Amino acid sequence: MVFLEFEKPLEVLYEQLDKLKQISEQGDIDVTASITDLETKIKNKLKDIYDNLSGWEKVQLSRHPERPYTLFYVQQMCKKFIELHGDRHFSDDKAIVGGMADLDGQTLMMIGHQKGINTKMRQYRNFGMANPEGYRKALRLMKTAERFNIPVVCLIDTPGANPGLEGEERGQAEAIARNLFEMAQLRVPIICIVIGEGASGGAIGIGLGDRVYMMENTWYSVISPESCSSILWHSWDYKEQAAEALKLTAEHMYSFGLIDGIIREPLGGAHTAPEAMAATLKAQIKRALAELKHLDPDERIELRINKYCRMGTFEDTGKIEHT
Repeated sequence: MVFLEFEKPLEVLYEQLDKLKQISEQGDIDVTASITDLETKIKNKLKDIYDNLSGWEKVQLSRHPERPYTLFYVQQMCKKFIELHGDRHFSDDKAIVGGMADLDGQTLMMIGHQKGINTKMRQYRNFGMANPEGYRKALRLMKTAERFNIPVVCLIDTPGANPGLEGEERGQAEAIARNLFEMAQLRVPIICIVIGEGASGGAIGIGLGDRVYMMENTWYSVISPESCSSILWHSWDYKEQAAEALKLTAEHMYSFGLIDGIIREPLGGAHTAPEAMAATLKAQIKRALAELKHLDPDERIELRINKYCRMGTFEDTGKIEHT
């Protein structure tokens, strides 16, 4: 198990539990009561820690190295998945995966960021930071889904779009903006779920939908806490304060009306019970599809556009200043 900084009190308890289980397996001493007491203590400690997570601690949890990524959820939820590659313009971006999937008899177009499960794969996937061709591939798959009347499901987990020069040269901003323009008018249901990090345009590039959800221990913001800290304080040392100021947790996003719901995770995070988390995610997708699939496409598009038009606040003072 990998323990984050705020989970260190649990590491000692788990070490004690492992030792007691080893003693129990040897069969020399009956330590059943001690094991039960320690398991209860661990459960209580878990609840204490996870009931009071700060914004920065949720950011850390969203980046947990054992946290499930898009392909894990797709494989767990779907009986069949056929990955489709390439944007038909430049190349196949490995940071975004997508393809046709069978979810209990319902054909879906599944699209999502993929970070990689080890160092080699993270480099191969560019840590989930997509280039323009990744967003163009996603759009190609969405338009294919529209052609065959297939709902679209997007799983978001990225520290941001690739900030490299090559991405800017190939039109990063235009690719993301084009996706937003097209997703607003797509004639099939779109369900978007933040399963990890939801940073900046990298997230919103596949994040406009009829229903947008966040898992409990994820974040969604225009900028990461580290980058915000660097801009405001010229140092990463204030990332905790930045995380609190950004109001980036699922609870904040829901209170602001920017998402439609929060998907609860197992105690300790999605990585502690990934199969159970996949089952919960699958149930949420099926509920959302049931709500959306009977709507007329024109009505669904109007509701989608109105939803985004209502986001944010402004005040009309009624005064015009002349200079």
